[in-house]
Amino acid sequence: QVQLVESGGGLVQTGGSLRLSCAASGFFLDNIGIGWFRQAPGKEREGVSCISSSDGSTYYADSVKGRFTISRDNAKNTVYLQMNSLKPEDTAVYYCATDLRVTGCHPWEYDYWGQGTQVTVSS
Repeated sequence: QVQLVESGGGLVQTGGSLRLSCAASGFFLDNIGIGWFRQAPGKEREGVSCISSSDGSTYYADSVKGRFTISRDNAKNTVYLQMNSLKPEDTAVYYCATDLRVTGCHPWEYDYWGQGTQVTVSS
């Protein structure tokens, strides 16, 4: 019953921007951990940006600090990832994930995942 549906991916040139959306159903975003992850070909899935369930604090991977921003709209039950100044190394499938009482940003901490959306940045 818990479902996460990502959208907003696509093909963009280096330096461009995209905003990813994750619509949640079966639960509300209040007081849960939620985050964005990505997996590039031949690489492990990694945490990009997460919001802690404990205090709402945010985490960003070093590779995206200053370029990406995570936010949520509790009324719409949607979480967003604004991606600016995109680089070819940002190319990956991006996933949103959630779980109760999650405070970190490691893939193994999360049990509920979306299907992913492809982001491709051309050089």
